Amino acid sequence: MRVKYYKETDSLYIDLAEVPSAESREVSEGIVLDYDADGNLVGIDIDNATAKVGLERLVVSSLPGTVETDAA
Repeated sequence: MRVKYYKETDSLYIDLAEVPSAESREVSEGIVLDYDADGNLVGIDIDNATAKVGLERLVVSSLPGTVETDAA
């Protein structure tokens, strides 16, 4: 899973799986869910993110995998 904020467009993308999306559905204004060919949720795109999501802090707890940071 990867969470990426795009400052230039004020959008946040949460990549849940490393597979391409085959279908996208806007479920609320500026919130799009991406699904793979089997109908599994693979990503969440949030436009105008600073107005919709608290971006000041991200807390990760009890994940079974490794937590990495990317300074990019």
